[in-house]
Amino acid sequence: MSDQLVIRNARLVLSDEVKHGSLAISDGVIRAIGTDGGAGDASSTGRGVDLEGDYLLPGLVELHTDNFERHLMPRPKVFWPALPALLSHDAECAASGITTVYDALGVGDTDVEAMRGQDMKPTLTALRHARKNNLLRADHLLHIRCELPASNALTLFEPFQDEPTLGLISLMDHTPGQRQWENIEIARTYYTGKKGWSDARFQASVEASIEMQTRYALPHRKYFTDYAREHGVTLASHDDTLPSHVEQAHREGVTICEFPTRIEAARAAHAHGMTNVMGAPNVMRGGSHSGNVAAVELAKLGLLDILSSDYVPASLMGAAFQLTRDAGFSIPAAVATISRNPAQAMGLTDRGDIREGLRADLVQVHMADQQPVIRAVWRRGVRVI
Repeated sequence: MSDQLVIRNARLVLSDEVKHGSLAISDGVIRAIGTDGGAGDASSTGRGVDLEGDYLLPGLVELHTDNFERHLMPRPKVFWPALPALLSHDAECAASGITTVYDALGVGDTDVEAMRGQDMKPTLTALRHARKNNLLRADHLLHIRCELPASNALTLFEPFQDEPTLGLISLMDHTPGQRQWENIEIARTYYTGKKGWSDARFQASVEASIEMQTRYALPHRKYFTDYAREHGVTLASHDDTLPSHVEQAHREGVTICEFPTRIEAARAAHAHGMTNVMGAPNVMRGGSHSGNVAAVELAKLGLLDILSSDYVPASLMGAAFQLTRDAGFSIPAAVATISRNPAQAMGLTDRGDIREGLRADLVQVHMADQQPVIRAVWRRGVRVI
């Protein structure tokens, strides 16, 4: 057995309880858990860490973050080199306690200057280079978001075909007037505000989007669902609003319901055995920026399974602890929404819990009043933050 690391004097967040204790790590794996002194003697190995009573959580598992795209295009029409963008994104994720991240990259957009209308070959090359040369703090996998009405969706997906790290495909349709943008005036505010579009451009885009949805959405949906089934890739639906949306997704093999916009959609997803994902920023802000159902409301109804940081990596930890205050979750139940539950949804059986035999992906969290502060992060027993 290699040199052993012992983490002592910690409040261990286990699957069903929080207890004061310690754990021993070797070869990147949790070997023993016990009371202080019971998981190994740090003096015998020469390496020990005293957490001074801070929480020790399993490393966070993030299924859906747009943060990489934000670094690839930090301003509208401003493209950043892929490798520096990746390294910045990776550092931000790790500093947020995320040790496994599914980088969400969108394919398909009518706007040739938009991020999701770009050829992703350079981005994929950067990811492969960084993995090969051990440049990353977190474990990076791929989540490809497929914009079904976009005419270029299939072409832009081509670089990801047969990519071994592709674990998740989501089926999206952002046509204004339905799903996320059911309220077309909120969509208008988003596109004219964030993207700087004029009202005339927005209206023209709405008309073009409806025409493209009619032409492309169904055949593209069939292509991506067939691809996922044939290649063993997990499927997620996106912004389901009606029970009929959920029923269609379930028939197609979808197991994850991302950001249901109404309570009835979230209920339908659970009825079909699907897992509901909601945004951590929704929890932190007290509601959806799109005017849809509040994540805390679903949490109180027992309909929230997983939190996603969506567009703010740091929101994941803060939102989990906020669930303990706003939705009555225990600390283990809240932490499960950002660790065990997403790991299980993706079939990652080697992580997501603090348990003997699992990967030593761990996060030290100090509570300053009600604010969780991340002090250290380990991936496979190696400190990365």
